[in-house]
Amino acid sequence: MLGRILGFAATSVGITGAIAAGLILSDRPVAHVGNSAMDFSGVTDVGAGAEMVLVSVPARDGATLSAWHVPAKRADAPLLVLVHGSAWHGGQFRHLATQLEGRADIVAVNLRGHWNGPEPRGDIAYTGQLEDDLADVILALQKPDQTVILGGHSSGGGLVVRFAGGAHRDMIDQAILMAPFLKYDAPTTRKNSGGWARVMTRRIIGLSMLNAFGLKMFDHLPVIQFAMPDHILQGPHGHEATLMYSWRLNTSFAPRRAYLEDVAALPDFTLLAGRDDESFFADRYEPVMSDVTSKGQYHVIDGVGHLGIVDAPETVTLLKGLLGHD
Repeated sequence: MLGRILGFAATSVGITGAIAAGLILSDRPVAHVGNSAMDFSGVTDVGAGAEMVLVSVPARDGATLSAWHVPAKRADAPLLVLVHGSAWHGGQFRHLATQLEGRADIVAVNLRGHWNGPEPRGDIAYTGQLEDDLADVILALQKPDQTVILGGHSSGGGLVVRFAGGAHRDMIDQAILMAPFLKYDAPTTRKNSGGWARVMTRRIIGLSMLNAFGLKMFDHLPVIQFAMPDHILQGPHGHEATLMYSWRLNTSFAPRRAYLEDVAALPDFTLLAGRDDESFFADRYEPVMSDVTSKGQYHVIDGVGHLGIVDAPETVTLLKGLLGHD
């Protein structure tokens, strides 16, 4: 009887593996995914601003993490750690850091797998490594008894939500979510994030099947591509874009499958989204998230799109109020 059961189990695993392999092989990256309609001019136009110093932080695996730092002007200022969105890096927050200069110890992280972050581009070593990296940054830069605010935009906001639901949740006191990605099938998300993402759905299903059996040998394979505009790729900052994510990086850069459990674990948070967001439905955040938490303050800003929410005057005013005087 035992042999029959083991034989059946082995056959089931074999069939599952064969199906998974077929799904993975049938859905591969393409040479060009098109041009996003989002306006990236504010992201790449660094211009004049606060003096952001690149600091180095050792990670637990021996790698060197980097982040842009703008110091506070008062001793009791909080540590504000900012997490960039998909395909870009911590330089996304240069304008915002300029507006908030002095009100917090501002740290804009360059996530692993991205420009100015540990290699390789588009990949990490294991699912959850981005959370561990953020924890290492906080441990290295937090002053004794300093309040920690973790903020993020788009996928970076999703990573903040994931962090709140994970093993390091007690390290943060507040959160700032700027048009956060909750999940591909959340009511807040437009199809394919409004054309920004090309998702290799069959490959993701196949890898999910393998991971259900603890098989992770293909987790390095790419599963999502981004429609970065050609004029950005062909311009002086084109090399700074990361156009493709592996399974484990993509999984680590978003809330868990049961995303509302991560949302429910958030500390007090402020959420900001533009009514004209091309990737998400700004007016759906509050009804979705307030079902599981009463800790949020929600702000929908008129006339602002997905990328513009970071530097919008209303965002700056709200965050100044949150951080206090400089």
